[in-house]
Amino acid sequence: MVKAIRMFRTGGPEVMEYVDVDVGDPGPGEARVRHAACGLNYIDVYFRTGTYPQPLPAGLGMEGAGVVEAVGEGVTHVKPGDRVAYAARPPGAYAEARVMPAAGLVKLPDAISFETAAAMMLQGLTVQYLFRRTFPLRGGETILFHAAAGGVGLIACQWARALGVTMIGTVGSDEKAALAKAHGCTHTINYNKENFVERVKELTNGKGVPVVYDSIGKDTFLGSLDCLEPLGMMVSFGSASGPVPPFSLNELASRGSLFITRPSIFNYTARRDDLDNMAAELFGMVAGKKINIEVNQRYALKDVAQAHSDLEARKTTGSTILIP
Repeated sequence: MVKAIRMFRTGGPEVMEYVDVDVGDPGPGEARVRHAACGLNYIDVYFRTGTYPQPLPAGLGMEGAGVVEAVGEGVTHVKPGDRVAYAARPPGAYAEARVMPAAGLVKLPDAISFETAAAMMLQGLTVQYLFRRTFPLRGGETILFHAAAGGVGLIACQWARALGVTMIGTVGSDEKAALAKAHGCTHTINYNKENFVERVKELTNGKGVPVVYDSIGKDTFLGSLDCLEPLGMMVSFGSASGPVPPFSLNELASRGSLFITRPSIFNYTARRDDLDNMAAELFGMVAGKKINIEVNQRYALKDVAQAHSDLEARKTTGSTILIP
């Protein structure tokens, strides 16, 4: 038996229970992983609240790092004893150990620690696909990125700097503005003091930006559209403030024939070669010191309710991990 987090109903942080579970042996295509660290991400809140439905009872957590204990039939890309990391479905990373589909596992280079890996897989791979595939950045662009001091945001700040991209980042406090700037964000906008649409127009001489990366959702959606130049791309990849309400496609036409996409990391990592290439680029950026992963909060697995409360209250910066 191992300790794990299970939820038997959806709701607030209190629905997560610290219980004993029987892990068992991996079946065909599966692997059993003993976690050294697990990642905490806003997508976990969506599953906990039922925004993203799943059958109950259920586990939570989409990323972790540890050592392979056993593999099932047909698994050849990892073996027992391998250091691995993942950002993959189904949820269940909040556990001392788990059996999971082996397809989501990638080998972890020795140069990267388990804690760093658990803090960066979902967030780092997200920035990789946002910047390299959804709207490929080549250098020289000016972009708008919301929540620039969060876990995804701080990685984005550094990646943008490495690419030679001018990043305008929104934040909720002067302290978070300083943090984002220290990580490479060119301009910061404190949305509690400034109108981010007006400020973006000022910074771009009225032109707007070619792309907005928005994980906030409802509260920033229309404003984000107003920041785009004609033919610009709106990348809505999260909904921290709530889902984007229905809107007319005329909203896109009236602002200059805009494009919009709602990507999910799991579509981008569905093919093995894509996952390997994405992970290799992320590992290279981290090992090469172009990106430093900030693990600013650590919680014991049993204290996951507090971790969720702090995340939702926007008290966290950088990445947060759970220690089994």
